[in-house]
Amino acid sequence: MENKEGNARKPRRHAWALLANVILLASTLIGCGPSAEDLATVDYTPLAGGDWLVSTPEEQGLDPMLVAQLYHEAAEMETLYGLLVVKNGNLIAERYFNEGTVEQKALLQSASKSYLSALVGIALDQGCLSSVEQKMLDFFPEAVDQVADPRKAQITIRHMLQMRAGYPDEETNSTYLDALYWGEYLPLIADFPLVNDPGTKFNYSNLTSSWLAIILARACGTDLKSYAQEHLFAPMGIQVGDWLQDRDGYYIGSGGIHLTAREAARFGVLYLDDGVYKGKQIIPANWVRDSLQTYSEHARSYGTSVHFRDMGYGYQWWSARAGEHHVNFAWGHGGQLIVLLDELDMVIVTTADPFFAQHDGQTWQHEKATMNLVADFIRSLPKE
Repeated sequence: MENKEGNARKPRRHAWALLANVILLASTLIGCGPSAEDLATVDYTPLAGGDWLVSTPEEQGLDPMLVAQLYHEAAEMETLYGLLVVKNGNLIAERYFNEGTVEQKALLQSASKSYLSALVGIALDQGCLSSVEQKMLDFFPEAVDQVADPRKAQITIRHMLQMRAGYPDEETNSTYLDALYWGEYLPLIADFPLVNDPGTKFNYSNLTSSWLAIILARACGTDLKSYAQEHLFAPMGIQVGDWLQDRDGYYIGSGGIHLTAREAARFGVLYLDDGVYKGKQIIPANWVRDSLQTYSEHARSYGTSVHFRDMGYGYQWWSARAGEHHVNFAWGHGGQLIVLLDELDMVIVTTADPFFAQHDGQTWQHEKATMNLVADFIRSLPKE
């Protein structure tokens, strides 16, 4: 993998890696973690395959013991499918667990929203969409006469990207959640109430993302999957897998994409490289930067139970801190993660049991465990 100038990335090394070894040694001496001998047996060597440059943590300036600790803990998880670490454009660690395989096209759930964001940026660049200030209802003329709340006429594409359109979080109400899984979305533009004025407050609305996907398909005169395959996936050498559809046949923008863990990692590197893949600008660089801004601070708070802190939201991308590090990430139910650490030139990907249509305490415990696995690994990394 090369950077935009076509030069191979070079690893950055420093003496702080020694501190990580000291901390790890201390934890084993007091019985808080696996022994050095245990960690030495952990195998995270990337599998053979020609779609990635392969390296080792040492070659990329990363302490291998920290990576071994990550994979040692991952092996104990019941619902994790895949775990990949990419550093400086090189795949340095990879392993699959439980039902996971390198060929598995996993349901990425709401991590699909970040792909939708990329497609909106491409559509703007191509002229299908003219501006993020275009109004939502302009694309749904059949709904205009049904809409009683005049505030809905003010909802823009920008509001929808930021999850600030004013529609409710479906998980707060069983009726809303049932409607989401029923899959008939167009009437809900009029039927679902606004809980905030457009543009004023973050609410995590899956329906908003699904309507945004319909807008994109209508504006570009095609279906979402075909558009994505032609303009996003094919240029990266990816064939997208299954893609869930609603009852009207529209491909779901809020959470329907199936991809392998390696393909998800390639999308993460695309964002680290400002939208460039093998010298070709696939997503406009300014759109990548705009998407990864934080427009809603403290969008989610889980107290101390989730180790990602200060979670915010951009254009269908999350942001947070883990220890001393700022991250952006695509996040899907069950533990689907594409985590970007721009300052370390690193991408971490997890795929897991998607728990489709299951929202309960048990599934959240598994999802949270995957998030904390990744957050704790990032917290252990020294700054460069």
